[in-house]
Amino acid sequence: MAFAITQTCCNDATCVSVCPVNCIHPTPEERAFGSTEMLHIDPRSCIDCGACADACPADAILPVDRLSEGQRVYERINAAYFENDHNGADDDSDATRSPAAAAVPERTGPNFHAWGEPVFDRVLPADFGALRVAIVGTGPAGMYGARDLLLHTRAEVTLIDRLPAAGGLVRYGVAPDHPGTRKVGETFARFRAHPRVRTYLGLDVGSHVTAEEIAAHHDAVIYAVGAATDRRLGIPGEDGPGSVSATTFVAWYNGHPEVAADAVRLTAERVVVIGNGNVALDVARILVSDPESLSGTEIAGHALAELRRSRVREVALLGRRGPQDAAYTRPESLALQHLPGVDLLVDDHDPRIGAAIDGAGPGDKAAVLRPVAREAVDWSLPPAPAGRRRIVFRFLSAPVAVRGAEGTRAVRVTGGAGELDIPAGLALRAVGYRGVAQAGLPFDEVTGTVPHQRGRVTGGTGTYVVGWIKRGPSGGIGANRACAAETVGTLLADAVAGALPAPAGGTREFRRLVRRRRR
Repeated sequence: MAFAITQTCCNDATCVSVCPVNCIHPTPEERAFGSTEMLHIDPRSCIDCGACADACPADAILPVDRLSEGQRVYERINAAYFENDHNGADDDSDATRSPAAAAVPERTGPNFHAWGEPVFDRVLPADFGALRVAIVGTGPAGMYGARDLLLHTRAEVTLIDRLPAAGGLVRYGVAPDHPGTRKVGETFARFRAHPRVRTYLGLDVGSHVTAEEIAAHHDAVIYAVGAATDRRLGIPGEDGPGSVSATTFVAWYNGHPEVAADAVRLTAERVVVIGNGNVALDVARILVSDPESLSGTEIAGHALAELRRSRVREVALLGRRGPQDAAYTRPESLALQHLPGVDLLVDDHDPRIGAAIDGAGPGDKAAVLRPVAREAVDWSLPPAPAGRRRIVFRFLSAPVAVRGAEGTRAVRVTGGAGELDIPAGLALRAVGYRGVAQAGLPFDEVTGTVPHQRGRVTGGTGTYVVGWIKRGPSGGIGANRACAAETVGTLLADAVAGALPAPAGGTREFRRLVRRRRR
């Protein structure tokens, strides 16, 4: 019985490296890697060894015969990826494959898959010394960097985080009902216990210590600080009461220490979520889920108590573009269709919406909504039928203003022949994350990132970036693995070339400095 990759796939390709028959695609060497929503297992080639399931950090790989009713669709998704002899790569012809790979016949048996040529992209001198590297940020990007250094060099790593708990976005940004995704944190936790790692939590760069002081005690510093704030809408009322960013809402239900327990009140029957990416779907799902289904998760106690008191019965998901261009992934959209007691509805206010759904191909994003009911919603009516909860997708509709003098009363939106008000007591802005300037580093205000060349901060020596502060808020957890590999590769090349400045102080001096500054 073959295995299948399911919704919580993190795309870090750990499974690819352990598969003995090369049946998981796309691999990091293939052009499609990074652009697909998830990895896929070829059921015709899988030998049911379970190596991929054991290695998966997100518990996303399961035997097909153990898939739940809601997960059954992933058996078809995995198989469909390989239809027409598609082997997971965009350029799998003999003209583009290596001669050695092209000479191997495909599909003749599980042990006759084409393998790429081995690649040795790093060569360190035999006498390469032990670097002292500081990593600011303990989220996935920083921890992939730490793992790379610890496994492939003799580096001593200093982990620094301004928050009292490690984990970054895995700890404070992943929905509590996604335990598989949150489990990735356990993989990183073992590296924090590594004998060559020293961790400082609750240490803020800029107030407790300066960037210059960290650099003075280390050979190199990697900033993995993510994208800590939200993108702006630029519409009237977005900063008014009852208008909350999704970054705040997510941090609230995850118990972020910088978000007050009373930051969110769920006293309205309808909530408008502006945006239709995965975060928007997370927010909508949490709002309408049965609170008791969340009681066994790591959700913050104050958030669970508020959800139990919640009056929310309907969430309107607002998307500027059509269903074919929605920002969410197919796995996240599919998951909504199996929420107990929750109805899904597509607001059919524009004929282009239905046409896009009906005309979508089997693998297209809009096709996921084909089983969902469609009707033109009369927003002047009360939210959802009595005793029910529902999520309404409203595509081809942009926010114009958040209305209400002392609190949100409605969100004015475009659509159809003009504008209309969607009555709501809460507006949640989920239009993306954005990086913030870091003390001592250059910053691009347009992109919200630190300028760099392959991870090396522009205009500096010994300073590097990784993750969303490097490339912008794109890609999931697994995307940080390749991102970190590039940055660490640049750092090591600089070290071999003798381009890193010599630190003035050592590990003990830095520890004493921290103790003096942060009592």
